Amino acid sequence: MPYSHHSHSGEFCGHAQDRLQAIIDAAVEKKMQVFALTEHMPREQQDLYPEEINLGYSDETLLDIFRSYHAEARRLQALYASEIDVLVGTEIDWIRPSSKDFIENLFSNFEFQVFVGSVHHVHGIPIDYNAKLFADARRLSGNSTEKLFEDYFDLQYEMLKALKPPIVGHFDLIRLKCEDPNMSFVTMRGVWQRIHRNLAFTVSYGGVVELNSAALRKGLDEPYPNEEISKEFLDLGGRFTLSDDSHGIGQIGSHYSEVLRFAEEVGITKISYFEKAPASKDARSPGVTIRSTAVSRMQSHPFFASCKSI
Repeated sequence: MPYSHHSHSGEFCGHAQDRLQAIIDAAVEKKMQVFALTEHMPREQQDLYPEEINLGYSDETLLDIFRSYHAEARRLQALYASEIDVLVGTEIDWIRPSSKDFIENLFSNFEFQVFVGSVHHVHGIPIDYNAKLFADARRLSGNSTEKLFEDYFDLQYEMLKALKPPIVGHFDLIRLKCEDPNMSFVTMRGVWQRIHRNLAFTVSYGGVVELNSAALRKGLDEPYPNEEISKEFLDLGGRFTLSDDSHGIGQIGSHYSEVLRFAEEVGITKISYFEKAPASKDARSPGVTIRSTAVSRMQSHPFFASCKSI
């Protein structure tokens, strides 16, 4: 019964590894029940990453890559239908208000069963790429980490209101490159008010927040979102799902045992997951439904018993 609702492959993502089919083979071998393919959406020319610029990519290049991804994902979904529930999706990237038109155009041209709503940029600058770019974004927030956090969660709120993503990706990604990524948000009044607002809105439309193990893989003490945010979301009646945010075979299911222990400590008793269904109750996720599994039941599964930190 393991699941992951957020993944990438080296075939279609410049900072990942391994071909998409090899990724699915590994997920099958690890007895994954549901595995969502969520390659990054294409971006506008002004938002290319340094590695993409070095490769001579353009916005059209990214769109061509995405077309190839979508076609291959659909092919593999059918090919592996008897072995694993593969969901075809994408990770959207909300960068600025004009992102809405760009994303809606993407949705009108490609069909997805699920999508992850994420924010990777503040002031148009990537905040999880490296320390230098994080510092550049902070300078535009008045050289204040606290103000940068506020700006991040305001941008996230814009994304939530505009798109109502079924899955909210790495909710507190903004802490990854800061001086103390394990700091408390509660002590920053304006930041915490924004976090509470975003969580409450997510509950209001039925969104699910992912427990993302990538934070542990990158050396943080807790997954995304951290304990205080997770407890707040739980108190508001929020639902959680499980994601490894894998960027290659070696990261599939990485640190899942720690995430389940974290969930138990927080008081999370159920993990939601998306699976294919004849009819969907949610227009944002056509052809899927949301079910849940008890955390205690997941812990007894052989996958989690043998899962090791990577």
